[in-house]
Amino acid sequence: MRQGEVAPKGAWTGGNPLAGVKAPVALVLPDPATTFLRRAVRLEALSAGHPMLEWLRFMARLAQAQHVVATTLGPLDGPDEAAVKQAVVARMPPLAAEWHQRGPGWLDGLAMLLDDVDRGTNPAPAQAAMGRLRGYDDAAVECLADRFLRGGVDTEDAGAALYVAAALQVYFTSLAACLPAPSLRLLPQRGLCPCCGSSPVSGVVTASGPNPGTRYLHCSLCATAWTHVRAVCISCGQSRSLSLQGIEDDSGAVKAETCDECHTYAKMLYQARDMQMDPFADDLASLGLDILVAEAGWSRHAPNPLLLVG
Repeated sequence: MRQGEVAPKGAWTGGNPLAGVKAPVALVLPDPATTFLRRAVRLEALSAGHPMLEWLRFMARLAQAQHVVATTLGPLDGPDEAAVKQAVVARMPPLAAEWHQRGPGWLDGLAMLLDDVDRGTNPAPAQAAMGRLRGYDDAAVECLADRFLRGGVDTEDAGAALYVAAALQVYFTSLAACLPAPSLRLLPQRGLCPCCGSSPVSGVVTASGPNPGTRYLHCSLCATAWTHVRAVCISCGQSRSLSLQGIEDDSGAVKAETCDECHTYAKMLYQARDMQMDPFADDLASLGLDILVAEAGWSRHAPNPLLLVG
C-alpha cells in the first residue's frame, strides 16, 4: 500500500452496543501528487482581497513549484522495510527528520524548485535569497538543511532557508507516501508526527466522512495527518484550562486553541465553516490571529516552517 493509505484502527465484536460505529482512521499518509497543488490553489483563493495579497500569491507560486517538483522528480528510495519495523517497535518515527540520512534527490528537487520559482516575478528580498542560496555549495546547503530541521537557522540565512524548507517538505512528503501504512502506529507523544516526528502546522476538525467532528493534526514537514483527542492540549496533554480564541466577527473557521497550563496555542481549522480549507494555506492566511494571540501572552506550539522570514 502506498500514498493515500491509512493505518488500521482495530476491530469490533458483535456484542458491542456500538457495533457498526467505526472508529476514526488513525493515520492518513500524504499524496504528493495533490498535496502541494491543493495548497497552491487555496493560497491563491485566499489572497483575493487579503491585506497580505502579494505575499500569499508568492507563497502560492512557491507551492506550485513544490507541486512541479513532487510530480516531476523521479521516485525516491524509500526507507528500508526492516528499519521501519524497528522504529515502529521502538515507538519512534521511521523518518525522524533530525537524524534521517537524506539521499541526494532532495538537492535535485531544490534546484528544480528554484528554477521554477525564478520564472515568475518575485519580490526583491525573495530574489536576493535565491541568489544567496545558489551561491552555496552542496555541503553548505546540507548544513543549512540540518540547522533548519533542528531549529537553529541563523537570521542571515532565514531567506535562503525558506526554499530549503520548501524542498525538504517535498522530499519528506514523497518519502512518507512510500511508508507501509498498516505497520505504522501513533507515537506516545501524540502531538508529534508518527512518520517524521515533526510538529503539526495546524489541526483540522472534520465535517464530513464517517466520523465528522474528528480532529486531525497535519504535519508541517511531511503532510501526514493523524488523529488527536479534542479538548486536550497538543503541547502538554492537559485539558483543564483550554479555550478557543478567534477574531471577532470573522467566519469562525480558524481558531487558536490556547492552554493556560503551558501558555502555548495551536491553530484549529473547522471544516464545518469552510470545506475548502487547507491546513497549511489557511494557517499562513490567518497570521493576524497569531499576532493577536501572541500579544495576549501565548506562544505558538511550533512555527510554520515557511514563516522563517515573517
